[in-house]
Amino acid sequence: MAHYIKDNNPNSEEIKTLLRKIPTTPGVCIFIDIVNSTALKHTSSLEHWGRLHNNTFNMISFLNDFPDYIVKGIGDEIMLYIPNDALKQKEGINDYYSLLYEIYATIDNIKNYPLENTFLNCKVSIHYCTDVYNITFFKGYNDYYGKDIDLSARLMTKAKVNRIVISEAFNKKVEEDVSNNSQYENEKLLNQISPKYIEDFKGIPHVTEYRIIEV
Repeated sequence: MAHYIKDNNPNSEEIKTLLRKIPTTPGVCIFIDIVNSTALKHTSSLEHWGRLHNNTFNMISFLNDFPDYIVKGIGDEIMLYIPNDALKQKEGINDYYSLLYEIYATIDNIKNYPLENTFLNCKVSIHYCTDVYNITFFKGYNDYYGKDIDLSARLMTKAKVNRIVISEAFNKKVEEDVSNNSQYENEKLLNQISPKYIEDFKGIPHVTEYRIIEV
């Protein structure tokens, strides 16, 4: 559970001591956003768009594997943070490649579902994080803060409908899984990962390398 940060003294030495002792929590940050949902609410009733939202979130099945790691819901966008230890303890989705594959398969199923008006399309960003802390400023809530959370959010600016944006840091973890597991070597998904792009994101003092997967 997150370290709760609360001290009414703005110059507290105790809080500085506490913060210095909090370790990083490496893991994977995922943002998933339902596309064009705002416009839909202006052109249809809750009966319609509420059903589509329900169907879409139900289709994102890997959420059922990580219910305790859904950190934030902001409008129609959700953020998950899956620490390394939590990922490795799972039976099915337990490495970075299988996580990417599950997300890709989910977006593909939504996009190509044979019946219209059943789901809403999504866009996704994924980043492997090292500079992240499991802290919260609100009692009883789980949360994560750090430079890599901010970068994960910036990657979403490069996402669009049926696109997955992955940081180069996450891609390297996928490549490690592939090199260590022969059953991944011929997976078609690997051929759909683009060459590297380089971007200067607002507030990030260094260039960011990322790749895209068009579903």
